[in-house]
Amino acid sequence: MKTTNIGFIGGGNMAASLITGLTQSGHPPSRIWVSDINAETLNSLSERLLVNTTQDNDQVVNTCDVIVLAVKPQVMQAVAGPLATSVQHKNCLVISIAAGITQATLSKILGQQTAIVRCMPNTPALVLTGATGLHANALVSGVQKELAENILRAVGISLWVENEADIDAVTAVSGSGPAYYFLMMEAMEQAGIELGLSAQTARLLVQQTALGAAKIALEAEDSPATLRECVTSPGGTTQRAINTFQQGGFEALVNKAMVAARDRSIEMSQQLGG
Repeated sequence: MKTTNIGFIGGGNMAASLITGLTQSGHPPSRIWVSDINAETLNSLSERLLVNTTQDNDQVVNTCDVIVLAVKPQVMQAVAGPLATSVQHKNCLVISIAAGITQATLSKILGQQTAIVRCMPNTPALVLTGATGLHANALVSGVQKELAENILRAVGISLWVENEADIDAVTAVSGSGPAYYFLMMEAMEQAGIELGLSAQTARLLVQQTALGAAKIALEAEDSPATLRECVTSPGGTTQRAINTFQQGGFEALVNKAMVAARDRSIEMSQQLGG
């Protein structure tokens, strides 16, 4: 892994997070290349992370063994299309973090013999606590799968899904998931203020409670249902709140929202040519 040259086409926030995770886990900055149209972005990455930078996408492809496509879905064709010959000549692994761009679409752009891993990271990758679902096409070797997994693990956990269609479910669960928790936190903060707490106190209590609950869930072997039962005393305050949530159709609403997110992910793929 440490002798692998990794190239990023696009130097935005997610690329910067992956690069940060890679360098912090010991990958040499000298073996990381980034291209971007924005000179200021490249200067910042070069100064902060000591990586190689260029505005020439072909230079990155011709230098690297793994190419991470970190550009917006809407410009994928325009950016990746001119790289097809170089990608095929180098026989490099291509990892796409662009939402809605299927492996079939990428194969049309880059060539049918291209080894492609499609993945869906989420925004907590920005603070190295991300969750990423990955799917490889049939041309990706075992060694390449390990490379892709290690790159995404630099910013959190990475999990392989059996079918590419499962990426739409990953999008609904973890890709969009942080916003669900932020919405819950937002509502709890506002309720705390209406109950008489100061805005600062309500926010800190909600944030620390969210952190603590997540930490317990990650470290415990019990299911969320069991953990909930453990802190819900019969007839107590928590039981009253949980009953209120459930009487309002909380679980059904969560399911409906996540199905809607999944369906929108499918629609986006279709609109983007997937």
